[in-house]
Amino acid sequence: MSGLLAGKRLLVTGVITDASIAFSVAKIAQEQGATVVLTGFGRMSLVERIAKRLPSPPPVIELDVTDPEHLAALPDKVREHVDGLDGVVHSIAFGPQSVLGGEFLNAQWDDVAKALQVSTYSYQSLAVACLPLLTPGSGIVGLTFDATKAWPVYDWMGVAKAGLESASRYLAMHLGKQGIRSNLVSAGPLRTMAAKSIPGFEQFEDAWANRAPLGWDLHDTSAAGKAVCALLSDWFPATTGEVVHVDGGYHALGA
Repeated sequence: MSGLLAGKRLLVTGVITDASIAFSVAKIAQEQGATVVLTGFGRMSLVERIAKRLPSPPPVIELDVTDPEHLAALPDKVREHVDGLDGVVHSIAFGPQSVLGGEFLNAQWDDVAKALQVSTYSYQSLAVACLPLLTPGSGIVGLTFDATKAWPVYDWMGVAKAGLESASRYLAMHLGKQGIRSNLVSAGPLRTMAAKSIPGFEQFEDAWANRAPLGWDLHDTSAAGKAVCALLSDWFPATTGEVVHVDGGYHALGA
């Protein structure tokens, strides 16, 4: 089979609906020749139903990235479907409502800690869990939302994303000697389930679509999906610790 990812074996987390970036990644990856395995958490029947909408319905493994037993069991569960991995996609984030929507000054540590564990630390824990499956030349790609700035209503999730961006650089440093890359894609605002769960997130939308030099489609996850797949391909063999912006160019503009 030909394609940018021909012969690649990918683990994709975070497919909840077909509007998610992770779904777009899985679809494009399959179209480009990859074998895909998905993970889901909580609403497994929903994930399995959404998986059937992909060109080739992939297997779905249950994975709670905050559960050490799930992480320890992951390599064996993946090996039931593929003999190793060439890429891992981290599309996982969560923050209780109390840490978002303008509640930065009021958020309590227990809720902030949950956001940091799921959205930031899980990048390292997922990578470490997958290490027995990865070989030189493989890559890990996560999803961020530009953490160089403070955004209205994003609050502690912005802090979590800043930690994610730093974690990716450290992962790049520590895994580089094994030939494993770590990169992030920073997408503009998209009307995914994650975005809809953030109170007031629509404040971003009109400004982004109007100001981005290339324009911005709030419903099109394919540009971000293509970027993730490109970073997982052999066309970025010497790129690691990078954040690739897929936001219509908005990040390049001043206020």
